[in-house]
Order: sequence, then C-alpha cells, then structure tokens
Amino acid sequence: MGCGKLFFTLVVALSSALITYNIIISAKASLKQDFPGPSSSSTKSRSSFSQDPIIKMPTDLSSSSSAAKKRKRLFHTAVTASDSVYNTWQCRVMYYWFKKQKSKPNSEMGGFTRILHSGKPDKFMDEIPTFIAQPLPSGMDQGYIVLNRPWAFVQWLQQANIEEDYILMSEPDHILVKPIPNLSRDGLGAAFPFFYIEPKKYEAVLRKFFPKEKGPITNIDPIGNSPVIVGKDSLRKIAPTWMNVSLAMKKDPETDKAFGWVLEMYAYAVASAFHGVGNILYKEFMIQPPWDTEIGKAYIIHYTYGCDYDLQGKLTYGKIGEWRFDKRSYDSTWPPRNLPMPPPGVPESVVTLVKMVNEATANLPNWGS
Repeated sequence: MGCGKLFFTLVVALSSALITYNIIISAKASLKQDFPGPSSSSTKSRSSFSQDPIIKMPTDLSSSSSAAKKRKRLFHTAVTASDSVYNTWQCRVMYYWFKKQKSKPNSEMGGFTRILHSGKPDKFMDEIPTFIAQPLPSGMDQGYIVLNRPWAFVQWLQQANIEEDYILMSEPDHILVKPIPNLSRDGLGAAFPFFYIEPKKYEAVLRKFFPKEKGPITNIDPIGNSPVIVGKDSLRKIAPTWMNVSLAMKKDPETDKAFGWVLEMYAYAVASAFHGVGNILYKEFMIQPPWDTEIGKAYIIHYTYGCDYDLQGKLTYGKIGEWRFDKRSYDSTWPPRNLPMPPPGVPESVVTLVKMVNEATANLPNWGS
C-alpha cells in the first residue's frame, strides 16, 4: 500500500513539472505572422501603410486550412439613389449587370439594396431590392443633394437586416464588368484611390474635423465612400460620423469652397480615419473612361465623365463630339435602346461601356416608361 501511494505521488509530481515546463516554453515562444495587417489602434503600423498607400493585392491568400480558403466572405452591395429619371435608369442598368456577374464563379457578391432616399416607393420596387430612406429635412442639404447619401446609409444600417459581414458601397453609374471578390483584408477596407482627393494639400482645412491627436493627416486616405468594401461593423461606426462631418463641412464656408462637389467624399475619408479604419488602395478596382482606355483587370466601369469623339475616333474632351456618350445627356429622359456604337479607333473602355448599356436596355422590360 505504501508503494502505491509513493508511485501515485511521483506521477502527480512529474505531471505538474511537465505542465509547468510547457507553460514556460509557450510563454517564451515568439508568435510568427506570415501576413500581418496593421492594427486600427496602432499609429505606427498605420503610418507604415501611409508611406506607400498603393498596395497590390496578394495572389495567394494565406490560410491554415483548405476549408478556410474555400469559404466565401460575402459582401452586400448598396447603392444610394434618388427617384429621378437620371438615377433610375442608371440603377436599372447597374442592377442588370450586378445579377449577371453575381451568378458567375469566384464571385463573393451577396445581396443587393438600392437605398432610395426619396422617402417614398417608386414603380421599380419589384425589379430592384429597395430600402426606403427619408431625405434630409428641407433645406439642410443646401442644394447639395449628395448629403442625403450618408444620412441614407445611417438609416439603412440601423433598420435593415443585412446578412453579410461586409458592404460594397457602389453608385448608380457603375457597371460591373466581372465578378468582384472581397478585396478587403485584415480589418482594412478596400477602396479606389482618387487622384483629386488630396488630404495633405488641404491639411489646414481638414484639421477642423480631424484633430492632431487622431494622428498624422496621412491617416486620411485619398478615397470617397465609393467604391469601398468595408466590414459591416466598421461601417456602422463610420456612417454617423460621415453624416455629421459632411453637414459640418457644408456649413463651413472655407471647407465648402475648398472641396466643392467632392465634399462628401472628403467627409467619408475623414470619418474612416477618425475610427481607425484604414484602406487598401486598389487602383484596378475600377476604370473611368475616356481617360482609362482599357478594361484590364478592372471590376467596374465608372462612367462619370462624358465621352466625346470625332468620326476619326479622336477624343474631343471639352467639346461636344460628332459621336458622344454622356450620362448627363439623359438627366431628365431615358437613353434610347440601341445607342449608336462609337466610330473606329475609339478605345476599348468606351466601346465596352456602350455595348453593356445597350445589352441592359435591350433586356430590361418597359424601358423608357
């Protein structure tokens, strides 16, 4: 019996020693990370991305298991719009191509919502999934209707049941040319860098809304709210700040004069930085004809600029061309079906844009009604 007690005591002692040893070894072991991302609370790691914000996307996303590699990180696409003819025909074309690209392999595109900030339903509710948001009180937008966008997002994020964990903020004048993967990574959003968003140039103005204690001005990325893929929880924090900063900027004469029609874009960039949400700046997120002439690896055609050419295919920007496609030509009327194709020599991006608009209008019912 005494031998049994002695043996039991030795087993317990050896087990305790082994457990203690493992704890000590684990505590001293270094944690290796193959693809670290900057913490939203770390100024040092965030600034390292600011030095060279254009980051190429990794071709192989590291994962510890094959199941994780195959798991899709779906995002919900949201588009804000008014009930104007101008916004309506663009939304119909946009949603037509959304559905086609979503159905293809490798897409991580989930649901879709048109956030209609007219405050009332329209006749396309059955065609396009729609959330009705209330517009700002009369006069608050000061004639700058884009201020309804952040307020509409605040309402949608508070009231809608959004199943996906990520949001793609898109616009009516976006045409999706291929399935979009979830480009966001490691707590960072994914955004297109706009050359005309220059936080450093306007540091004196931006410091009114982004105080020095929040970090260097380079923490503000050169982005707007669209196109951006961002975590749903992050956007829920950003959206109210985006709304408030937009309204405050519009009320400030110096800021309003400095930023003009891109004021709301600066407001989103400030709000994102304010909450420590950095962005991977992805130049190939979209193209903008006529300046971008090839589709390349782009996912989106953004037709914000007019495309004017002579009959020899030469760009005549700033002068109405013998052939033209400009969305503003259809601000109060529907573009006709079967728009004339551009003349020979016009770049691929413009030709593709017109072909895609024509395909959508040919297949959408009651076009122009």
